[in-house]
Amino acid sequence: MAKTSTPFRPLNISVLTVSDTRTIAEDTSGDALIELLTEAGHHLNERKLVKDDIYQMRAAVSQWIADQATHVVLITGGTGFYSRDSTPEAMTPLFDKTIEGFGELFRHLSFLEIGTSTIQSRAIAGLANQTLIFCLPGSTGACKTAWNGILKEQLDASHRPCNFVSLLIGPNTHSQLEA
Repeated sequence: MAKTSTPFRPLNISVLTVSDTRTIAEDTSGDALIELLTEAGHHLNERKLVKDDIYQMRAAVSQWIADQATHVVLITGGTGFYSRDSTPEAMTPLFDKTIEGFGELFRHLSFLEIGTSTIQSRAIAGLANQTLIFCLPGSTGACKTAWNGILKEQLDASHRPCNFVSLLIGPNTHSQLEA
């Protein structure tokens, strides 16, 4: 990882688990994301669990993207091909811009771990009201792959040649980051 003299800046990250079967107590994917983001020096802003329902997902995420204190939303679950999997359909209308390369890179990294089964992942990401939204599969392993292979560096202001933090701290953004 290339680093510069730009200091690390902790982000406020919210975690949303989408599941019809899990409770917070059984949410190992959400637990893993929280552990990884806090180990990296970021702050857990809020954690929620909602059913795989387009409108419940949109309601939860819409609150966070309207809140200037939320910089990033990590969503785990609902990105597969089962009939109830609807996270991409719920989030895509909220995006001001889609981060096309996220899903592509995630599936590449995942292929190295699970082979062709990764083709069933509809992991996506986007930017909404200067808030980053990353939609990850519901498996703990997939969440760790996404964090360690992509998000850890892209949510670090010192990573070069570029990172997503610069989108959150520019002159036209609403977010206030700690110096």
